Amino acid sequence: MAILSTPLQYIKSVPPVTRFFTAATLASSTLYLWIRWTTGPTPVAYLTLVPGTSLFFPWTFATSALVEISVIELIISLLVIPASLAYFERLWGTVETLKFIIVCVTGPNIIGCAFNWIEFAVTRNADLFLYGMEYHGQMALFISLLVAFTQVIPEHQVQILGFIKARVKRLPMAYLTFSTIMTLLGFQSPYILIQFGWFVSWIYLRFYKRNAGDSIGGVVSYGDRSETFALTSWFPPFLHTPLSMLGNTVYKLGTRLHLLPTSSGGYSQVPGGARAEAERRRALALKALDQRLANSSSGSPTQSGTSQAQSSRPSPVAPAPAQNERKSSPVEMDVADTSGSEDERR
Repeated sequence: MAILSTPLQYIKSVPPVTRFFTAATLASSTLYLWIRWTTGPTPVAYLTLVPGTSLFFPWTFATSALVEISVIELIISLLVIPASLAYFERLWGTVETLKFIIVCVTGPNIIGCAFNWIEFAVTRNADLFLYGMEYHGQMALFISLLVAFTQVIPEHQVQILGFIKARVKRLPMAYLTFSTIMTLLGFQSPYILIQFGWFVSWIYLRFYKRNAGDSIGGVVSYGDRSETFALTSWFPPFLHTPLSMLGNTVYKLGTRLHLLPTSSGGYSQVPGGARAEAERRRALALKALDQRLANSSSGSPTQSGTSQAQSSRPSPVAPAPAQNERKSSPVEMDVADTSGSEDERR
């Protein structure tokens, strides 16, 4: 019992959504691998998302993310995704984490399926674009978690493979570049989901996510308006102007059509919410502390020079005090000399 108590305690300490998602991923992937091992290399349309049959199995828009089609992909997902989900579930809560998973898994799958139908309409190649691709796995969720980490801890430095150091805010675009290269090489499924996952997760975190801990004046805020999380922050400076114009136009259109919340409808009036305000206060406190340390270090040579000057002054000759008398301090002796000189002048 003592041997089993430690794993059971660890499982109980994992947040519920993370625990269920991990167990469902392990079970669905194992079932898929067993079916492929027994029936041969044919798509399992009721587990993975096949664009041509997705209308007959609509649940695959959500459940296909629970299926990894190889052991290597399954191991990587189990090593990365549960730890990240547990972090955000403790930070956001169970409900918000569950909504984040549903949006960041279902949204990219819907866009990817629609993109395949557009490709079929242009090329009329149903064997390739409707029945030859199956979307699966947690690549879209992984890029979404990287976007969330960029929002929360953008300047945190991580070490990859023991020797590659990078800041968190650089990881999403690096993964997005990898997705673009793999898609151009012909591996559209499932790598194109990384691009759709990045865009969907940014829109959700920017405009729609409920900030449970960032209530201001009793009003719950939504999204993140900070400049560090703007669309232009993901791209090089020479693209900021056209992207700003495009983003402002789309935002005004979405607001006019009531697709996006307005600033009076629940946005945090403080850029970045209470979290950013706390960070600003912490930065100001650190700055004040640095100034105090600088002032104390600059003031110490002056004090030492004053003490040396006082020690170099010739001390007045005074009779030795009695044992019961209190010894006069140097300041009192200077005052006595001054009063004596005034008497003599009189």
